[in-house]
Amino acid sequence: MVKNTESAFKWIVGLLKKNNIPFQISGGFAARLYGSTRPLFDIDIDIPDNCFAKLIPFVQDYIVYGPKRFRDECWDLLLMTLKYENQEIDISGCKTIRLFNCETKKWESCGEDLNDVEEKGVYGEKVPVIKKEYLIAYKNIIRRPTDLEDIEMIS
Repeated sequence: MVKNTESAFKWIVGLLKKNNIPFQISGGFAARLYGSTRPLFDIDIDIPDNCFAKLIPFVQDYIVYGPKRFRDECWDLLLMTLKYENQEIDISGCKTIRLFNCETKKWESCGEDLNDVEEKGVYGEKVPVIKKEYLIAYKNIIRRPTDLEDIEMIS
C-alpha cells in the first residue's frame, strides 16, 4: 500500500492549527527539511503533554498506539501513533521527553521549548520545525544509525 505523506501531513497540521495546539515538526521529517535524503518512515510531531486530551477526539479513529508512556533503548516519552492514508504519524509529548545518552549510559531530560523553533514552508503550509542545532544535538545523544546518517547529511 502506498502511503500519502503530503495528505497525512496536511491533515494533522490542519487539526493542530484549528484546535490551537502548539507543535513542532521533529525527527526524520525535520531532518529532511534540513537536507537529509534518507527514506522517511513517519512524521514526528511534538506537542505539550497536556494537549493530548484536546487532540484525541479528532484522531481517535486513526490511533494505533497510545497515548501512553513509551520506552525503548533510546526514548522515554508520552507517545501516540496515528496511521492516516498508510502514513504513520508519531505525536510525542515535548515536556517529559527523556533520551538515553549512549556515551554516559544515563537518561537525560530533553524538554523542548515550542516557542524556540524555525518556521518552514512544507506542502504549502508554514509550520514550526525544531531548530537544526537542537535536532543535531538530540540525534547526537541517541546516535542510532539513522540519526548519524541525518547528522552527516545536514551538518
